[in-house]
Amino acid sequence: MLVLGIESSCDETGMALYSSDAGGVLLAHALHSQVSMHADYGGVVPELASRDHIRRVVPLLRKVLADSGRSLAELDAVAYTQGPGLAGALLVGAAFAEALAMALGVPTIPVHHLEGHLLSPLLSSRPPSFPFVALLVSGGHSQLMRVSGIGEYELMGETLDDAAGEAFDKTAKLLGLGYPGGPALAALADRGRPGQVKLPRPMLQSGNLDFSFSGLKTAVLTKVRELVTLSDQQRADIARGFQDAIVDVLVSKALRAVKVSGLKQLVVAGGVGANRELRRQLDAQAARARIAVFYPEFEFCTDNGAMIALAGALRFQAGGACGKPAGAFAVRPRWPLTTS
Repeated sequence: MLVLGIESSCDETGMALYSSDAGGVLLAHALHSQVSMHADYGGVVPELASRDHIRRVVPLLRKVLADSGRSLAELDAVAYTQGPGLAGALLVGAAFAEALAMALGVPTIPVHHLEGHLLSPLLSSRPPSFPFVALLVSGGHSQLMRVSGIGEYELMGETLDDAAGEAFDKTAKLLGLGYPGGPALAALADRGRPGQVKLPRPMLQSGNLDFSFSGLKTAVLTKVRELVTLSDQQRADIARGFQDAIVDVLVSKALRAVKVSGLKQLVVAGGVGANRELRRQLDAQAARARIAVFYPEFEFCTDNGAMIALAGALRFQAGGACGKPAGAFAVRPRWPLTTS
């Protein structure tokens, strides 16, 4: 079967074609990022994001069809991100997907955005197998899940306030960095001196698998105010101290979750999963614990259509409530993954 995947939950428009032939293969994918458009505002402007998605969906569809050598007539289903995300942005992708599917006479597959991230390592050359523990660190979400199969997700821990990605972005602003803040802060941290700035590790010894990063951001704010004026090296040292604190908490909680689960596989997915220091620390500590760690390819860490096409195809093959007739639809800006 051939599935078209459409992603439009925030500031990236993604389109991809996935075929279940030969064990599953990604035929083509294309992505347009709105980063340069939103940079002037220091963050995503929802109305501008929605309008830009409208401009991009048709050209991106034409590109993936041309790159794959396939035609619309060959599609068996259209998958799209139903939520969570920005309501207006989600509506663009959903409306386009439903209209296209209705015109072609094929079913649609509404997909949970985080499920797409969670399954994205299955697109890599070294995919995990079920069951596994997943650390989801994407935008406003930081969660630990036990994944037993498609649609079989058990929440083990989650953030009680700011997610790791949000903490990165907010701390980047405190340090005068541009948008997007996470990658900029990570680059600055590379020039920082280890141990020069000591920051708290929130909930590291809490005894559970939940996270809390709001206090860490506040600790950075306090440090910035104490120093009044920051030299380039001081800014880099603060960035390094902040990143080290985030990484310590994520690594500790993720490995603890694997131990609690009794499993031996850990999947790390989402934008923060591209952080190289997080990967370095996880790989080192997981190797000592004989835990296999799996990541998506770097191009699939951020939002993309490939993960939606994959999740849609797997949902379709699994049966159940997926593959609905095209037509009436709704988006779900807030949507717990465990209810998908």
